[in-house]
Amino acid sequence: MSGVLLSISRTNNKLQWLFAGTKTILKMKKLITVLFVVFTLSQVFAQSSEVFTTDEGAIQGYDPVAYFQEGKPVKGKKEFSTLWSGAQWSFSSKQNLETFKSNPEKYAPQYGGYCAYGTSEGHKASTQPDAFTIVNDKLYLNYNKDVKVMWSKNQKERIQKADENWPAVKKQ
Repeated sequence: MSGVLLSISRTNNKLQWLFAGTKTILKMKKLITVLFVVFTLSQVFAQSSEVFTTDEGAIQGYDPVAYFQEGKPVKGKKEFSTLWSGAQWSFSSKQNLETFKSNPEKYAPQYGGYCAYGTSEGHKASTQPDAFTIVNDKLYLNYNKDVKVMWSKNQKERIQKADENWPAVKKQ
């Protein structure tokens, strides 16, 4: 690099300025490239997952079996967890873990745990564990309780539309 800089300028002050400017530009290009790659990968992985997860796992670490057995969200424990469908699932007891393992499709929320209302509208949206409904022995989650109320107003049609949309939505 010093050969290039010497050919550009013969004065010491200009040489230092050009050298510092070049280093700064290279650092900025590297930083922008790294930020672009990180942002792009985070978007790809966040949206391409068929199961909505957080740092705590699927359903934000809540036990999917408990919704059916206790009728409410119950926080799972790390010692009772399993990997299924690319996500970490936690359970409040060993018995619930074994129940899930015997038939995960029965207990896992519909649409990978993404918002049932959002899926009916053709997009993925995060969910809250307490915004749930069980319909025909299937667990549905929604973005929040207000969205759950909107979804409940025409639930049958929303489920039908979400079922139609899910094959395309899960690829988003």
